[in-house]
Amino acid sequence: MATDPSDYDLAMPAVTAHMAKIERAVIRTRTAHRGRPYPAVRQALVEALHDEDAHRVVPQVIDELARRITEDPDGLLF
Repeated sequence: MATDPSDYDLAMPAVTAHMAKIERAVIRTRTAHRGRPYPAVRQALVEALHDEDAHRVVPQVIDELARRITEDPDGLLF
């Protein structure tokens, strides 16, 4: 199945905007919750994503981001 390259071009602004929302939520969570246990970090991340209107994030991605914030709060996440 071939994909029209223009489909990609049309979708990218929305994808970029969504990723920016996720990034803002992660940065805010990491800044405010560094050093806290995983359940608290995960809940704060879910709330931050909701506040950013970034609801469509796969639960496994939320789990992994929360784990990384908990284990290495100063590390790169993206």
